[in-house]
Formats: sequence, C-alpha cells, structure tokens
Amino acid sequence: MSDTDARQRVLSGKSWEDFCDSLKEAGKIILRPEAPATEIDRAEGWRYLSRLTRLALESKLEFADTDFPGFYSLSHETAKIGADNPDNIYMNTTIDGKNDYRIYGTRGTVPYLSWGTKANRYTTVGTMESTGEIDSNTLVVEPEGTFEIILSQKKQGKNWLPITSDSSMVLVRQTFLDRTKEKPATMRIERISAPKEPVPLSAERLDAGLREAAAFVHGTARSFADFSKWFKTKPNQWITTEQDTWWKIGGDPNIAYYHLYVELKEDEALVLESPIPECYFWNIQLDNWWWESLDYRYLPVHVNKTSARYRPDGSVRVVVAHRNPGVHNFIGMAGHSCGTMLWRWISAKSHPVPTCKVVKLSELSLD
Repeated sequence: MSDTDARQRVLSGKSWEDFCDSLKEAGKIILRPEAPATEIDRAEGWRYLSRLTRLALESKLEFADTDFPGFYSLSHETAKIGADNPDNIYMNTTIDGKNDYRIYGTRGTVPYLSWGTKANRYTTVGTMESTGEIDSNTLVVEPEGTFEIILSQKKQGKNWLPITSDSSMVLVRQTFLDRTKEKPATMRIERISAPKEPVPLSAERLDAGLREAAAFVHGTARSFADFSKWFKTKPNQWITTEQDTWWKIGGDPNIAYYHLYVELKEDEALVLESPIPECYFWNIQLDNWWWESLDYRYLPVHVNKTSARYRPDGSVRVVVAHRNPGVHNFIGMAGHSCGTMLWRWISAKSHPVPTCKVVKLSELSLD
C-alpha cells in the first residue's frame, strides 16, 4: 500500500473501521461448531479475543519500532497464548533481522532462561519458527552476575544469538521452580548503531499496525482452535506427534511437549502417572479450549517439579477432577467439562509419556 493510500485511510477513518470489522469477523472462530458452547467456554472465548486484541496492539503498534525495541509480554496472568506456562515469565521484543542488537542485564537466580529469535508469522500461517537459540546452560555470566548477548547474522561476542533476515521477534522464557524463592533476571535490549531518536508516527505505520494487529487476532485464535479440534478426536489420550510441530509455533527446542484433550463427567477423574527422568524442570497444566492456562494465581491447575508430591520410587501421580477427593497433586477442572492439558519436560535425559486413564471418583485410591 502506498503512503498516499495509507494517509487517506487514516484521515478518513477507514483504517479504524476495517480494524473493528476484522475483529467482529474473528468472532466466528468462537462460534465454530466443534468448540464447546457452555456458558463458561463461550464467556472465556469472547474474553480471549479481547485479550488477543490487547496483546496484538502491544506487539504491532506500541512495541513495533525495531530501531528502539523494548520488552513486553505476549503471555502473562491476564492475557495468554498457546498453553502459556504458569511457571514462566515471558518476554518478547520486536526486531528487524537486518539489524544487530544487544541484550544486557543481570542473571538473577531463576533456574532456567532461554532466548529464541523467531520468524513470527502468527498473522499469516500461524507459525513462529526458530531462527536462533541460546539458554542458561551455555550463557557466559560475568562474576558480578551480569551478561550480554549479541544478536546478529554473523557470530559475535561471548554470547551470540543468531538471527536471519526473517527474524522478527525475540522470545525470552524465565522458568521458575518456586517463584517465592527465586529471583528473575532483568534485561534490556537496544539496537546497535541505532538512530538518535524515533521518527514520528506516520499514517503508513498506523495503518499497517492496525491491519497486522487484526490479522494477529485471527491467526492466533484460528491456529489454536484448530489444534483443539484435532485433540478432541482423541479425548483423554496424549498427543505424541513429532516435537517440531510445537517448535514451529514458538516452542523451545529444549522442551518436549505432550498435549491432551481432557473431558470428564462430574463423577470421573483422569489419573496420570509417570516416572521422572533427570531434568531441569517438568510440569503439567490445565488449559481451556482456547489454550489459555487457567487462573494459576488462585486455583490448583498445575503441578511442577518442586510442588509435586512424589512416590517412594520417585514417580508421580497427578489426578484431574471436578473436586478433590483427598489426593496429592490434584488439578481441578475449574468449572469446565473439557479442556486441553500440557505436560512439558525441559532438558530431560528422557521423555516418558505418562500413562492416563479415566476412573470413577469412587474407585480412586486416596493418598
């Protein structure tokens, strides 16, 4: 679109009208016939679109200047994407793969940190493929606890995070075992050889930002609804497809992901059992149909390596049900009759697939 066309669209209000019309059209995703039509699922669906709209505007307008990048979060306590990890702090920033950047900060004590550069195509084909990765296993940290990472197409510095011409985002994961005891990393990003000051907002940038924001809402909602539709064909069974399926949508290559569609009656429980291999981290979480983690601030909707109660042999049993009959490692359905679940292993020596079976609550052995 030419500068003249964009200017006319902004001056006339057409940019805003099209943005609003596109958001209205996204509502059809919530009404798809395979999606649950209960009160809670529909209410969460409409809220999900409002949340995606907030995140899209952050990404495509407020933090879209690749000359003056800053960190924001595409998943947090009140806006969530793609089975977001309740034990994570997510940080994102928008970049241009033709430029070089520097990330610098303090390491903190969070057990696992990773940085990935991504070719973010959630607005088009719903993918976010990796173009470079680095994590805390290999990060060089100075004696005073500081670090610096150089983002470039050619290798530079002690810590190098590769980018390509397709790179458009950095995704940072800070993974906690116990948020009350561990200190997050702090960091900033800057473009190397940046201009002295940002240019004023133009009609072209505003028009493009609104169009991309609306496309982000569509693409993100559609992609994860498609996954839920697939999972629904195999209720209460693990989806053990190739891991690159999840890495292509933004997953960390150090993580193995197992998804599951759970559907339980009021008098049923899903029992999951697994040996625990040597690993940095593991957890299991309950999400809604839209792949949003449920409200982990207040509800028992996830269990991790530190919070779990183990059996004498080191294995673990997790019980999912509508109410807790008196068991350890309980995950509650939080008013849902169905949802999606995710078990993740980080830097594990092996990736066992937990067993799962549906039993009557009355038949469940108590701890």
